[in-house]
Amino acid sequence: MNTPSTHADRIVVGIDGSDHSTHALRAAAGLASALNLRLEALTCWNRSEIYLAAQIPAGVFAEIDPREAEAARFVEDAVERVFGLERPRGLITGIRHGHPAQILVQESAKARLLVVGRRGRGGFLGLRMGSVSSAYIAHARCPVLVVSSQE
Repeated sequence: MNTPSTHADRIVVGIDGSDHSTHALRAAAGLASALNLRLEALTCWNRSEIYLAAQIPAGVFAEIDPREAEAARFVEDAVERVFGLERPRGLITGIRHGHPAQILVQESAKARLLVVGRRGRGGFLGLRMGSVSSAYIAHARCPVLVVSSQE
């Protein structure tokens, strides 16, 4: 029986600049290729909720936040490490403003699979899984693959 899909034909992978997210991108690319799905690599950024008076330009926030530029670099660096100059056809990269857990949970509503690394760059090194990865598992609207390492 041929029924229309209720999910977009894509795999979303979260990129945060960590080695774990690079491994997640590699795993997601293999799955996207095998399942003939589009691959979308997303990174998120957010302004600090606490600004020191010296950091605020007179009258307004800075037009280009350095965190946004850093997020763009994270996703481009991960893509380069995984694919080199040979990007997969149809690879989409994106930068979203907001907290990663909130943004990627929203994106999961339109995905077949959400792929993330088991931990990000912050937090406590002894944890098996980071708090953001745990949030995806608890709240995502599609299956979640948490990638531990390159193995």
